[in-house]
Amino acid sequence: MSEGTQGYYAVTAGSQVPRAALSDIIRTDICVIGAGYTGLSAALHAAETGARVAVVEADSVGFAASGRNGGQIHTGLRKDQSVLEKWLGPAHAHDLWTLTEEAKSLVRALVDRHDIACDLKSGLVIAAHNAQAVRALAEDTEHLAKTYNYSDAHMMDADETAAQLGTQAYPAARWDGGGGHLHPLRFARGLATAAEKAGATLYERSRVLAFDATREGVRVLCTGGSIDAGHVILATDAFTGTIAPQLDRFIGHVESFVTATAPLPQPLSEKIVACDAAVADTRHVLDYYRKSADGRLLFAGREAYFRPPSDIAALVRPRMLQIFPELDTIPTEYAWSGTVGITVTRMPHFGHLGDRVLFAHGYSGQGVALATLGGKLLTEAALGQAERFDVFARVPARAFPGGRLLRRPLIAAALLAYKVLDAA
Repeated sequence: MSEGTQGYYAVTAGSQVPRAALSDIIRTDICVIGAGYTGLSAALHAAETGARVAVVEADSVGFAASGRNGGQIHTGLRKDQSVLEKWLGPAHAHDLWTLTEEAKSLVRALVDRHDIACDLKSGLVIAAHNAQAVRALAEDTEHLAKTYNYSDAHMMDADETAAQLGTQAYPAARWDGGGGHLHPLRFARGLATAAEKAGATLYERSRVLAFDATREGVRVLCTGGSIDAGHVILATDAFTGTIAPQLDRFIGHVESFVTATAPLPQPLSEKIVACDAAVADTRHVLDYYRKSADGRLLFAGREAYFRPPSDIAALVRPRMLQIFPELDTIPTEYAWSGTVGITVTRMPHFGHLGDRVLFAHGYSGQGVALATLGGKLLTEAALGQAERFDVFARVPARAFPGGRLLRRPLIAAALLAYKVLDAA
């Protein structure tokens, strides 16, 4: 079994020629820090306007969460629209909904326009883990249809759910044709290639040490050189606090684990997730899974708050077998982990540090679509059109309690409480 940094994704994404590290002092209009979905999308959209763009990445394109995640494309946000309406008001909630719908469309449009071979497929199933979750999911589905004219989702009863997923584990589920899934590392690499074709320059293994904003611009100091830019876009998600300590209190870190089985034999391959959709359940600490293009089950579950366990597969596999006990004889061939950036509100955190530095992070497990859109909105704001960026920036952010030393233990305690609720 392989437990490489990006596991199955790295093996199936193919080789990539390394990009040069920054080794000089350069000037540019926009410096993007981080080559994940947010940064690559920002670079692509900025370069397409004719702006000079440089991207600096501490490791390689898609090295962190953008190359390790579950590859799922979700509808909406982690908070239901009805909750957002009460919290932010109907108008703000509607504006957020419009942007999240654009996020899904943007992923599909970029894949199509730039011919990114990332196994993009439509279909997302949200599986209710108990009767209470069934009621909440049904109410939300009805609300989306009536208030937002969202017609791509409908509820499935226990029999239909079992037929579509190949398991009796769920009392009901929601089918969402607007959701989907893809190969995350291939998508990231495709965005990088598109950004370079548009004129952006990407520097790998160029860790940012500090940045200093002045009235004239921002100087970004890296391990091998520096960049003088008109604007800086911070696109480092969970690791933003290492570059901008003033944002550290708004960012929580969760280690998420993904595994891949051997290719499923017939007839299991036809039974397990027969609908070929991505699946996520309704637990706070959720299970999520899908089939790969070569017929494996990619299954993610469990979380850690300090460091990955020595045997990831041993942690995740029991959860998989609870859902699909017939996979007991199918080996797990790959297992890997990634750091997810979360927020207290589970809403993305967008904002400014002064006039020339913009940031977006905290997609809380829904970054495939939201981060791709986030990069586009960051570019719009950097180029002077901040109206859509401000829809997210106006969402109130809350700091995690406890300070640097106690923040992780307190997050761990809170999520442990959620696990207890999940089991109830």
